[in-house]
Amino acid sequence: MGIRRKSRESALQFLFQDDFVAEEIRQGEMNERFDMFCDLYQVSRKARPYTLDLVQGIVRNRDHIDSLIGQCAKNWRLERIALTDRNLLRIGVFEMLYCEDVPDQVAINEAVEIAKRYGSEESPAFINGILDAVKTLIHT
Repeated sequence: MGIRRKSRESALQFLFQDDFVAEEIRQGEMNERFDMFCDLYQVSRKARPYTLDLVQGIVRNRDHIDSLIGQCAKNWRLERIALTDRNLLRIGVFEMLYCEDVPDQVAINEAVEIAKRYGSEESPAFINGILDAVKTLIHT
């Protein structure tokens, strides 16, 4: 498994646990919380920089990312999407929008592959469909 895959999986775990915290992450707390997370879950030193980039970028741009997901998730309110799926969608959308070195198809494929491991049986197809719709939306 490559470093970027490990980073995406670690970002998924961080975002998932963050969904259970009542308050939003304040910028000054991010590094401290991230360091504690990495120590607790033994995140590889090589995977940490990209994981932190993903987490910080998603937290900073969450409203925009969630808006795009909401537009493309027909008949699904964002709050009703399973936490794992929602966070994988956030990672995929973030990479498509803000990571110039990650082709859209790679972002989609990575989210789908991680969904096979962490999501439900329906997760890979659901995530593929939403991310494909986001790709179409951002390139029109």
